[in-house]
Amino acid sequence: MSSDAWKEQLYKAYLFVYFTEDEERGEQVYFSLSQDGLYWKDLNNGEPVLSSGIGECGVRDPYILRSSLDQKYYIIATDLRMSNGKGWDVAQYSGSRAIIIWESTDLVHWSKERSIEIDLPEAGCVWAPESIYDEKTKEHLVFWASMIKRDEQPAKQIIYSSRTIDFMNFSKPEIYIERDNHIIDTTIIKVRDVYYRFSKDETKKCITVEQSNSLVSSSFNTVHFPILNNIFGVEGPAIFKYNDRNEWCLLIDQFAANKGYLPLVTDNLSSGQFRILNEHEYNFGDTLKRHGSVLNITQAEFRALEHAWGSSVQ
Repeated sequence: MSSDAWKEQLYKAYLFVYFTEDEERGEQVYFSLSQDGLYWKDLNNGEPVLSSGIGECGVRDPYILRSSLDQKYYIIATDLRMSNGKGWDVAQYSGSRAIIIWESTDLVHWSKERSIEIDLPEAGCVWAPESIYDEKTKEHLVFWASMIKRDEQPAKQIIYSSRTIDFMNFSKPEIYIERDNHIIDTTIIKVRDVYYRFSKDETKKCITVEQSNSLVSSSFNTVHFPILNNIFGVEGPAIFKYNDRNEWCLLIDQFAANKGYLPLVTDNLSSGQFRILNEHEYNFGDTLKRHGSVLNITQAEFRALEHAWGSSVQ
């Protein structure tokens, strides 16, 4: 058994990293803990755990990962603060061009934030960066959405990708996903030998799914999930596996209705079937959580976070 596979056996809890809609403080990094992935308790009394004082002085769409290369944890996020009043046109066409990054060795003590401007001069924005470890190349594949205008065509959101081993040096960006419609908010999970790629169709405002045996973009094929085709006004998909069973939870941010996250579960990601959990089956805590991510953690990590941020989680 590999060291990563061995460690997976030890995961007993979950850390949710997200931002909120609070006008003054919401566009920063918040933490929430859960022991079952269903009932969540906000840490730090519902206040930000990490704040960005560089770039736009705010972040959205935080994504947390555990690196297989250096045993560090990284949070990468969009450099964006909509409460500054500049508006969405500025954010899409001429702002938000950097990724804000924190790193840690224990989930409790975090580095000062740093800004990495992506080498894509024609990009209007760099939104919702996420990453997955490429086992074949031994690199982290980082991907995000950028508004690009080419020739006489209307500007369009496209998913770009870059590679890194240290989240300081990044390869030249390449187009990763381009469609007829705008596409944003891509997340990827590997289940055994299959990669599943969830994205938001920005025109239809729904979540689409693809699968492949490799991370090569052209190798992905569409998986039809009828239930997702009929849920509109959603974005920010986040997916994780439950620690104690072969079941996966897809979280989708109901931004249009301002209802926060909706959880859907399946025991087979290739089946095209999801079940929407009933409201009595989960509780996301006191804060309306926006576009974030979930990390499976050990009991020791759970207790360290609980101790550090003054919360008692049942």
